[in-house]
Amino acid sequence: MEYRRLGASGLKVPALSFGAGTFGGQGPLFGAWGNTDAQEARRLVDICLDAGITMFDTADVYSDGASEKVLGEAVKGRRDRVIVSTKTGLPMGDGPGDAGSSRSRLITACEDALRRLGTDYIDLFQLHAFDAGTPIEEVLSALDDLVRAGKVRYLGISNFSGWQAMKSLANAERNGHPRYVAHQVYYSLIGRDYEWELMPLGLDQGLGALVWSPLGWGRLTGKVRRGQSLPANSRLHRTADYGPPVEDEHLYRVVDALDEIARETGRSIPQIAINWLLQRPTVSSVIIGARDENQLRQNLGAVGWTLTPDQTARLDAASGRTAPYPYFPYQRQEGFARLNPPLVTPPRAA
Repeated sequence: MEYRRLGASGLKVPALSFGAGTFGGQGPLFGAWGNTDAQEARRLVDICLDAGITMFDTADVYSDGASEKVLGEAVKGRRDRVIVSTKTGLPMGDGPGDAGSSRSRLITACEDALRRLGTDYIDLFQLHAFDAGTPIEEVLSALDDLVRAGKVRYLGISNFSGWQAMKSLANAERNGHPRYVAHQVYYSLIGRDYEWELMPLGLDQGLGALVWSPLGWGRLTGKVRRGQSLPANSRLHRTADYGPPVEDEHLYRVVDALDEIARETGRSIPQIAINWLLQRPTVSSVIIGARDENQLRQNLGAVGWTLTPDQTARLDAASGRTAPYPYFPYQRQEGFARLNPPLVTPPRAA
């Protein structure tokens, strides 16, 4: 397993990490992902550690804390061998203090996560969403206290816009608070919006990307194809409305390109889609999930090899979309290109 620095920090994380959203699955969304109990979770953790995957990501909102609890049981007795990442900020109830990033909420959420995980520290503590109702100074001061108390080691964010992330980073630098080192983002061959603003920000500010849903909310499994009905057991029947949207024809165009490269490489479509992400700028780790041992072992096949430049270019072309304003107007002008060289191969217009 390849290890990479998490953004500008000294923490080294595996190129693949494991998402524990299936652990203890409950409710219409997480129950559809899977319902892995502690015994099954321990087996999946065994496989991950044998393969060099040492980072496990969860959140308090995953099945109302059940995911954190099952993960804690699965890593019990080997806490020093793993990196535990969790998130907070999304609603955990209907009360006025059950969501957001106020000082009270963050302290309570951290204590609750520590208890459920059965540990006395969290390696990476992330804000699951931006809280526009709480002053950034209050958020960062509370997180600083958690770091100083030894309860949290590194800080990150998830699903922030560019201005929200930059304002937070500038405030942290101005006031001497710990900076965010990770940004957990949606990024896939059928969802490349991350590239327009958040990727340049990550490069400039040292934010390492932790990629969630690398298979486009389950659409890049090879089972969703032009002219065919969704398989009866696809979770998309129940979860499609929760995830990022994608136009059917755009999806099919990307799957066609993946099919072609799968025939050339002998690799599966999910393995190719994940490998493509591992070559992108700022990506520190791609979070993979699995309902069972077979699915996990399949995803592990995404590492240990590399797409050729030609194969990467074909995937870029098939998945590329015209950039939104203000990124598109001057892309074709030579002077603008000298001022703003592309971070990745410029995509073709759809």
